[in-house]
Amino acid sequence: MAEQRRIRCAILRAGTSKGIFLMENDLSLDIKRRDQEILAIFGSPDVRQIDGLGGADPLTSKVAVIGPSTRPDADVDYTFGQVSIGTGFVDYSGNCGNISSGVGPFAIDEGLVRAVEPVTKVRIHNTNTGKILVAEVPVQDGKAKVKGDYKIAGVPGTGAKIMMDFAGTAGAVTDKMLPTGQAVDVLNIEGFGTLQASIIDVANPMVFVRAKDLGLSGIETPAQINANQEMLDLLEKIRGKAATMIGMARHEADALKNSPAFPMIAFVSEPQDYVDFTTGNTIRADQVDVVSRLMFMQVMHKTYAGTGTTCTGAAAKIPGSIVNLVTRSQSSLVRIGHPAGVIEIEVEAKEDGNEIKLERAAFGRTSRRIMDGYVYIAL
Repeated sequence: MAEQRRIRCAILRAGTSKGIFLMENDLSLDIKRRDQEILAIFGSPDVRQIDGLGGADPLTSKVAVIGPSTRPDADVDYTFGQVSIGTGFVDYSGNCGNISSGVGPFAIDEGLVRAVEPVTKVRIHNTNTGKILVAEVPVQDGKAKVKGDYKIAGVPGTGAKIMMDFAGTAGAVTDKMLPTGQAVDVLNIEGFGTLQASIIDVANPMVFVRAKDLGLSGIETPAQINANQEMLDLLEKIRGKAATMIGMARHEADALKNSPAFPMIAFVSEPQDYVDFTTGNTIRADQVDVVSRLMFMQVMHKTYAGTGTTCTGAAAKIPGSIVNLVTRSQSSLVRIGHPAGVIEIEVEAKEDGNEIKLERAAFGRTSRRIMDGYVYIAL
């Protein structure tokens, strides 16, 4: 095995995503070299990722790098990377809420955080955004619990409920919940015309548009959107325009090359009946407060991102925003209908002068370690 290097790793299903969890000290200190190691671990660039651990899907091509905390108000550092599949690029411009839900259990099981029964709070410093996330992890016999009766849409079976509170992530990338200072902006999209959009930055920056303004019903399936190249191109143009407006890209084409994952874009609509594409079951309008379809890495997300859940929930509480105008919720609970079911988030916000202050933005996830051991790479 002298021709190959082995690196400790674990594979966790965290929320509706799957990621490779690595220890910071097992990787090179040089950032460029570290990215080469991560790309080799995943088998990128290659559309099948056949020579690595990647699953040839944006939801399974994710890395979490865990290390000792560099801040006194956190227990661990966590760096998220979206590993490109067909290109040799690791995007660190934002966070992943689903992968974040695996950080607490991983840290407890690896002995990085002292286990306290029945629930251990793990304060996570997300280095991508500089924000603190709090994971409330059920613990039993010194380890994170796996079995439980909590069900999340898009994952078979049930598991132990992990509450993720992202209240401290407002202004994650831009330092402002409303990066442009407006709840609604008017975007001039080449080849389309003007379009109203809300650009919100909580957990990750997102741009929201009305489905009907794009000529969509709002309940399209991933297959329907992903087969519509004209619509994919339009959505990417809108995302690129928003990226330039908030300083994440110099121009629209630059957004696709250097920040393909963030900001994310979603098109939303009022509650309506639709069919869960994974089960064939009907999601009724009275089961949701808002219907949303989220794009991620230039395709439709098969479920809904954790950070997207946080941002959408916060947007629902911002008066006059695109999401607020179509949401039918007067309580702290916001139920978001996505292609594979419903995700709920508890949002508590209050007016603070001319701004909205998040006091809680928590949603439930489950996580399970699938394997651990060593991955071999040849560089």
